[in-house]
Amino acid sequence: MEGFWVELLKNKVLWISLLSSLIAQSIKVILGIKKRRKFSFFWLLSTGGMPSAHSAAVVALTVCIGKQLGAASPFFAFSVIFAFITMFDAQTWRRSIGMQAGILNKMMEDLQEKKRIEDYRLKELVGHTPVEVFVGGLIGIIVPLIFLR
Repeated sequence: MEGFWVELLKNKVLWISLLSSLIAQSIKVILGIKKRRKFSFFWLLSTGGMPSAHSAAVVALTVCIGKQLGAASPFFAFSVIFAFITMFDAQTWRRSIGMQAGILNKMMEDLQEKKRIEDYRLKELVGHTPVEVFVGGLIGIIVPLIFLR
C-alpha cells in the first residue's frame, strides 16, 4: 500500500492537471475580488465564471498524456474525447441550467413581491461562456508546457 502513495505523489499528470485547475480557480477568485471589492469563500469552490477550471484541468490532462504517451496512444484519444465532452457540457447544458435558474429566480422575486411564497434562490452561475472555456483550455495548455519536462 505504501507503494501506491509514493506512486501517487510522483504522478506528474495528476498534479499538473490539478495545478491547472487550481490556477484557473485562483484567477476566478482574483477577478471576483477585483470586480466586487470583497472576498467570498464561495468563489473557492464555485462553478461557472472566468476562466473554466474544468476546462483547464481536462486540457492539461490531455496535453500531459499527449506529451508522455504520444498522440497515437489510446489514452490520449480517450483524454481528447473526455476533454471535448467536458468543455461542451460546461458551455451548453450547464450554461442553460444557469439561465433557467435565472428565469426561475426572477419568477420567485415577482411572486415574493406579492408575499405569496418564500423560497431560496437557485444558483445561476453553473456553466461557462465559450470564452471562459477557451481561456480555461489555454491555461490547461500553458501549465503542462511549463511544468512537464
